[in-house]
Amino acid sequence: MSDNPIKDFPGNEIDVHWDKRLCIHIGECGYADNTLFQGDRDPWCVPDEVSRAEVREVCERCPSGALSYTDKHGEPEQAADENTMTLVYNGPVYATGQLNIDGAEPDMAGVKYRAALCRCGASNNKPFCDNSHLQSGFQDFGALGNKGPGLSSTGGPLNIKSMPNGPLMVEGNLTIRAGSGRIAWQGEKAFLCRCGASKKKPFCDGSHKAAGFKAD
Repeated sequence: MSDNPIKDFPGNEIDVHWDKRLCIHIGECGYADNTLFQGDRDPWCVPDEVSRAEVREVCERCPSGALSYTDKHGEPEQAADENTMTLVYNGPVYATGQLNIDGAEPDMAGVKYRAALCRCGASNNKPFCDNSHLQSGFQDFGALGNKGPGLSSTGGPLNIKSMPNGPLMVEGNLTIRAGSGRIAWQGEKAFLCRCGASKKKPFCDGSHKAAGFKAD
């Protein structure tokens, strides 16, 4: 049996790749209004069932980066024009943009553009979410009052580094959206809680020290 965590689904014009290390089963693929993905079919994904454009669009819906593709016409996925982090109600933060994530494996193609990052502190796949918030009782509804210092531009690299047993340090042009979807904070550097204990979520307030948070 193969230990490769990536399952490939080849097509004539485009191949789809599914990375089980990143999938948190949001279901954007399965709920798409086409036959690209069908749970009761083997293989589950058939790229030739739909157009190349549809394959790209459905894969790019995946918020965790578990889905990626190889376009045989030489058109790679493009990063969003704006680097955004969206706070999920009682869940992770969804990041999109030109992402450079510390801890990502070289073959995790999708997380260059899309990622679900742990906020509860319980994930066994840090810095990525593995749905442990569902069992850990993590609560944060994604409200945010601080507007931040603002931005002069919105794109460019967004560097995300896990501080040892501490927060995520995010550097680059960043827009944070509240759980309601509104633009809540903009700035070029932030320290985001990943232990789940901060009283100033999504920002770190040092609570990881008292909580004895261990990232590894």
